Amino acid sequence: MEIERKWLVKGFPETLVCSGRAVMRQGYISTRPTVRIREKTGAGEPSYVLCFKGAGTLAREEIETDISAELFARLERFIGKPLITKDYRVYALEGGLTLEVSRVDEGLPTEFCYAEVEFDSVEAARAFDASQLPFLGEELTEVPGSSMSAYWERTRGEGAGENS
Repeated sequence: MEIERKWLVKGFPETLVCSGRAVMRQGYISTRPTVRIREKTGAGEPSYVLCFKGAGTLAREEIETDISAELFARLERFIGKPLITKDYRVYALEGGLTLEVSRVDEGLPTEFCYAEVEFDSVEAARAFDASQLPFLGEELTEVPGSSMSAYWERTRGEGAGENS
């Protein structure tokens, strides 16, 4: 189960120490249901993941499985569209929480930044006081059309095979 809250931000927080950084590329085989591939480089060995996401906003089922670089490349060709790029950074928060901040599609007209915090329970997510992080902008957790799959649809069209 994935339990997270999401906010728009203007960039990477200057008041926190970055504890990790990576470059990610991701694409969608399907947006309904969400079936995504993701490549992560820059933090140790590259990783490649196939992910299935259920319905929901604050909490939803998420199933991830590692795949080979070869299968990732085959699925990227199958998708046939430019993958979303992310400059991804991680920051430690009080209470053992982690803030993840991503700059999406840097240099494109659709570029934006967002931040997420994942939680162990819905109660903990709802109890989180976002005012302790003044750089967080508008909360997007429950805003329709704010998921990365919705961004994919707006900027790349539907999932793979749309024009096949």
